[in-house]
Amino acid sequence: MKAVVQRVAKASVTVDNRVVGSIQKGLCILLGIGTDDTEKDVDYMVNKILNIRVFDDNGTMWKKGVKDSGLELLCVSQFTLQGSTVKGNKPDFHKAMKTESAKMMYQQFMDKLGKAYDPSKIQDGEFGAMMMVDISNDGPVTLQLDSRKFTYDSV
Repeated sequence: MKAVVQRVAKASVTVDNRVVGSIQKGLCILLGIGTDDTEKDVDYMVNKILNIRVFDDNGTMWKKGVKDSGLELLCVSQFTLQGSTVKGNKPDFHKAMKTESAKMMYQQFMDKLGKAYDPSKIQDGEFGAMMMVDISNDGPVTLQLDSRKFTYDSV
């Protein structure tokens, strides 16, 4: 499972000219689910996203996570994070989990996130839809997470 985590001043997702998710200060999570991802990957991501220290505490950088700070989360499913651009110019998405399985795993991710944190502070996009994601990156702070960073084979 791969994620791009951005510290944001605000972020929103629009589908068909309708805002489906919107937050103020917090984290925007772009999440890509791979063919070999399991519940262990979900658990890793939930823990890491809620606790990664990207926020200040009384002027001291990198001291608090989104959970510590009581801030908001906007999660967006993004299968293209599983794309490979090693060969040729056309991205290869064979490592992205198929739609129905990915939808169930994304829902599992959202459920676990809601159980581990305040559900009223969590928003998301619309799985499988063409979305316009408006991100006001704060910092800018952008990090890449990979639940298998130590087990993926190198290319």
